[in-house]
Amino acid sequence: MINILVSNDDGVRAPGIMALTHALSAFAQVLTVAPDRNCSGASNSLTLTNPLRINNLENGYISVNGTPTDCVHLAIRQLCETEPDIVVSGINAGANMGDDTLYSGTVAAAMEGRFLGLPAIAVSLVGKSLIHYDTAAIFAAKIVKGLLEHPISRDQILNVNVPDLPVAQIKGIKVTRLGARHKAEGMIKTQDPAGKDIYWLGPVGSEQDAGEGTDFGAVAAGYVSITPLTVDLTAYNQLDGLADWIIKI
Repeated sequence: MINILVSNDDGVRAPGIMALTHALSAFAQVLTVAPDRNCSGASNSLTLTNPLRINNLENGYISVNGTPTDCVHLAIRQLCETEPDIVVSGINAGANMGDDTLYSGTVAAAMEGRFLGLPAIAVSLVGKSLIHYDTAAIFAAKIVKGLLEHPISRDQILNVNVPDLPVAQIKGIKVTRLGARHKAEGMIKTQDPAGKDIYWLGPVGSEQDAGEGTDFGAVAAGYVSITPLTVDLTAYNQLDGLADWIIKI
């Protein structure tokens, strides 16, 4: 029996994680461990100054008062009776494409699984209505089975973005690279009831690099996008040039 650890960043009661757990449970033993609240944008943050507490829910899921990365780390190191064969994060309510991946708690949960030596996938549903979680769950299950049969490098994860469409309208799957957005719009300044200034992040930037071969382009055309991401952020093409002038300092 395959053992799968499921997590997310939208919270343990989000519809995406329920659809994902249900689909994977058809062929695997699934442990679902996720934040007790929405942690979108948490990236790879860890909780270092407060203790983590768990709560066993009536549906068998486990909630944690921490970040997505906390959840995966705690689950693998402490909560799993048997080490998972794979970590699957999602299904996120919204895209995780291009620059989004740097901020995404969904992607970070998958990366933490990879840091701990396990294959990992992040899955997101892309669209305005966000109703076809079943579509994303079906493709997630297929990709999980495929990854277990055809492993990728140990320093990589798969980032999957699924259009918010019925299964019959999905045109296929494309392997893509990350696109890019224009810079985000400015902060929004308002006042609280006491008249003190408060600030909200502005809308994300519009798509900039979204052509053929990108994750943005594939999803816009009705395809599931799969982008292999590496957890090694080193810019290898800069090493020699940087060394040439650093030595002169």
